[in-house]
Amino acid sequence: MSAFRCDLHIHSCLSPCGDEEMTPGNIAGVAKLNGLDIAALTDHNTTGNCASFFAACETYGVIPVAGMELTTSEDVHLLCFFPTLMDATAFSAAVDDRRIKIKNKPEIFGRQLLIDLDDEPCGEEEFLLINATTLSLEEAARLCRAHGGAAIPAHIDREANGMLSVLGGVPEEPDFSAVEVHDPGRISDLAREHPVLRKKRTIVSSDAHRLWEIAEPGFPLNLSCESGAGAQQVRDALIDYLSGQGRGGII
Repeated sequence: MSAFRCDLHIHSCLSPCGDEEMTPGNIAGVAKLNGLDIAALTDHNTTGNCASFFAACETYGVIPVAGMELTTSEDVHLLCFFPTLMDATAFSAAVDDRRIKIKNKPEIFGRQLLIDLDDEPCGEEEFLLINATTLSLEEAARLCRAHGGAAIPAHIDREANGMLSVLGGVPEEPDFSAVEVHDPGRISDLAREHPVLRKKRTIVSSDAHRLWEIAEPGFPLNLSCESGAGAQQVRDALIDYLSGQGRGGII
């Protein structure tokens, strides 16, 4: 069992709501300065900047996780994490087929910048990324698992796009093993209101859209891997933990 400082919900400048300074290189650099061991890039409905994020994290010595914040057809935000960049890229391609393609209006929603391995803009996503896909919550979770990933409901303590506010409670299916909250102070209250949450693992993340929002010094998490484990072993342990297979938990 090893202890890590994590932030598993960070948006780059590819998300239209993300600041343009949120390049993969800047995120990785601030993650290192803030003392993070693990950082996940979770843009809306795409993993388009994850390859550049992996390269930047390798430079700074931060363990990267390729992820996505998927918007389901019910308008629930679902965090999807993957053990490898290849798994995440394949998942993103599958999600792209289920997106509703509406042209982005940068002057209203913000630019959607693709960043290359040199941390420079190399293009823009043409279609808006923040609208709902045609994937239901159950379909999205199943698709994530089919690509080797772990899916958990995002920021369940929030009104906007939170599972509890949108659905009115915790569904029986899919049976999520873990959930994410933004405010750790609300975990006890939520568990009292929804007792089923007491059986689920909880992670805390920043949902950073600006560099100064990235967690400092990160949120503590114990994972079932040896001290000094390689990046892939850590990612595998994280996926196991979030999917309910591995041991671990908040320190």
